[in-house]
Amino acid sequence: MRWLHARRPAEFALTGVAALLMAAAPAGAAGDRALGAYLASECTGCHQISGRSSGGIPPIIGWPEEQFVAALDAYGRKQRDGTTMQTIAARLSRDEMTALAAYFGALAAKP
Repeated sequence: MRWLHARRPAEFALTGVAALLMAAAPAGAAGDRALGAYLASECTGCHQISGRSSGGIPPIIGWPEEQFVAALDAYGRKQRDGTTMQTIAARLSRDEMTALAAYFGALAAKP
């Protein structure tokens, strides 16, 4: 887990606090949008934050959270094609998936 070692101590502590807060949340609680925003930079490197498709890469904003998590889960289990998405999704915990779903689900396409 090379990325863990590259983080500054403050970032690591904040991530740990966010994980503890999410673990204490009641079952079925929506994902943590702030954590999703923090994690989103890897997604927006390919997926347009505007909500437009680009180069065959689909938009991911405005999706219902359950569908978003189901898609990530399917990529992580290699049930959906896409080597890049399979690799990224396989690294995500369920809490991280729901956080990303909450963040991207709350965004609206830009005209």
